[in-house]
Amino acid sequence: AKLKSLAAKIIQLLKEWTETFPYDFQDEKSMKELKEIAHRITQCDEENGTVKKIISQMTQNLLMALSARSQYQEIREKFRQPVTDKGTILKTKPQSTQKDILSVCCDPLILAQQLTYIELERVSNIYPEDLMQIVSHMDSLDNHKCRSDVTKTYNLEAYDNWFNCLSMLVATEICRIVKKKQRTRMVEFFIDVARECFNIGNFNSMMAII
Repeated sequence: AKLKSLAAKIIQLLKEWTETFPYDFQDEKSMKELKEIAHRITQCDEENGTVKKIISQMTQNLLMALSARSQYQEIREKFRQPVTDKGTILKTKPQSTQKDILSVCCDPLILAQQLTYIELERVSNIYPEDLMQIVSHMDSLDNHKCRSDVTKTYNLEAYDNWFNCLSMLVATEICRIVKKKQRTRMVEFFIDVARECFNIGNFNSMMAII
């Protein structure tokens, strides 16, 4: 009875661990240890089919989480381009084909909503372990220790890069306009977008625009 009680507590611990910090199990060694522990727990309570089902579901969810984050990272790397390339593409395009943002979306509310969707997509891929990784890395720097096993916080970098990209987009859309009246109209448009972002609760996009 004590062994079954202990097994239930270990299962709960592993379940919360794999859900909150899935990156801890991305290498083969840690995954192998997890499977060994799961196998021992199953042997302690072989008659209980629920234990096997919970462990199987936990392992499946962990693999899905790791796969999803790996795919997200690959997609982000694929679409990442050097700034010099973007500048070259912009220069080679004829002026007539370079659309401003008002020709694409002239409604501040709709643009604010689209920016919020992007913000939520970036935030949903940030996990507690990303923040823990930064704290761990800062501690190693304070102690003058070199840590070669520090995992790059790709998701936080993506969120930070998005903020910078939005700021640059706003500045570019305003500064590329020659006529003062049209430039004033563009400034007013982004002020309205920032106001709508504020109303939605998207303060990150609002600050990027400001």
